[in-house]
Amino acid sequence: MRAMYVIPALVVLGALALSSIFIVDERKKALVLQFGQVTQVKEEPGLGFKIPFVQEVVYYEDRILGLQTNPLEVTMLDDRRLVVDAFSRWRIVNLVEFREAVGTGGETQALRRLEGIVNPAIQEVLGSVPSNRVTSEDRTGLMNQIRDIARRQAAALGIEVIDVRLTRTDLPEQNLEATFARMRAEREREAADEIARGGEAAQRVRAAADRTVVELTSDARRQAEVVRGEADAERNRILAEAYGRDTEFFAFIRSLSAYEASLKGANSSIVMQPDSEFFDYLRSDQAPGAAAPAAPAPAAPSP
Repeated sequence: MRAMYVIPALVVLGALALSSIFIVDERKKALVLQFGQVTQVKEEPGLGFKIPFVQEVVYYEDRILGLQTNPLEVTMLDDRRLVVDAFSRWRIVNLVEFREAVGTGGETQALRRLEGIVNPAIQEVLGSVPSNRVTSEDRTGLMNQIRDIARRQAAALGIEVIDVRLTRTDLPEQNLEATFARMRAEREREAADEIARGGEAAQRVRAAADRTVVELTSDARRQAEVVRGEADAERNRILAEAYGRDTEFFAFIRSLSAYEASLKGANSSIVMQPDSEFFDYLRSDQAPGAAAPAAPAPAAPSP
């Protein structure tokens, strides 16, 4: 009979013991609440104890969290409008203040409250500078100003804002087409100027090349004429010298050349008088008017 009561009692005691223990992960922080009031803050990882069925444990992130803001349209100091996105990193540093500020909403409610702090800070800082400073690469000072403003205001929520970065700074959609058209027209004008300058330079190079070609061709022709004239003169000199050395042999060679030129065809015919001077070297082995040799020469064999 006693065992019938001991076992249930042990089960109840074990359940009570287990419900009185909670574990805090190294990535979490915990608050122990009793009827909505904070009774214990557990920030170190490990085991914790609470009163079963009376107290409850609420866990919060101990890691660095991020906030991506929605696109925000900001008017710059020079009346230009930009669409700005920002990314913020933050963490919970005071659990009690955080619980009082966001209630049961936790991190989700904290994100909405923090975005309501970061967006006005962005408008305040960027609205006081011209657009060219925002769109330049050196805008770290502006982001630090936004971070400092958000950090001061978020301290009341038990939150520490670690950093704020501008992720996008673009023109609004209605201004993009006009901006692109202006940029396109400017680039087309620059391209036309480059094409015109290139065409002018090409024309100068082409004219210089044509002039060089004419000059080189004229000089080459002049040199060729000079060389050809010198060659003709040298040829005539050699011919004259050869003719002067042996007029009979020169006349014989010229006659043979004439025979070769006139009798090239297969059926060549020549009609002229038999006693013509053209046949002098065919009728005799001595040219007309040549002096007779001292002794008779041996007869040449008949062809």
